[in-house]
Amino acid sequence: MAGTKKKAVRKAKKGERIRQVAAIPFRLNARGDIEVMLVTSRTTRRFIVPKGWPMKGKSGRKAATIEAREEAGVLGKTLREPAGTYSYWKRLANRFVRVDVIVYLLEVSEELANWQEARQRQRAWLAPADAAMLIDEPDLSTLVATLTIAEPAPL
Repeated sequence: MAGTKKKAVRKAKKGERIRQVAAIPFRLNARGDIEVMLVTSRTTRRFIVPKGWPMKGKSGRKAATIEAREEAGVLGKTLREPAGTYSYWKRLANRFVRVDVIVYLLEVSEELANWQEARQRQRAWLAPADAAMLIDEPDLSTLVATLTIAEPAPL
């Protein structure tokens, strides 16, 4: 993944837009309402969704699934169609770059007690409206606040 980040930084230095993939983990509570999981970022501790760089040889959907497992400790089915996109300013060592993020919904079937970044992040289940208020990126906040599940869940 480090090579992918280096490639993205090179593209950004040339003024090209770079992209990432993200997952919005979700579940239905006992009343059938949607809840989403947010995680804290490692550096600023702001609430975000699990996201990362595209992975060589993996689809965006698969990469988003892997990021959700690594950053949030959740497993499940990632829906085929992206839920939307958003853009944000990513802080690099000596500059900020604009990143376009393709977002996928991940229907959580299992929460791991221990996962790769458990010591570096906190996670929280929230109603979409509450989650949206905690997210700093306006486009992501809107996407979460207006979340709908278009693809029916498997039995």
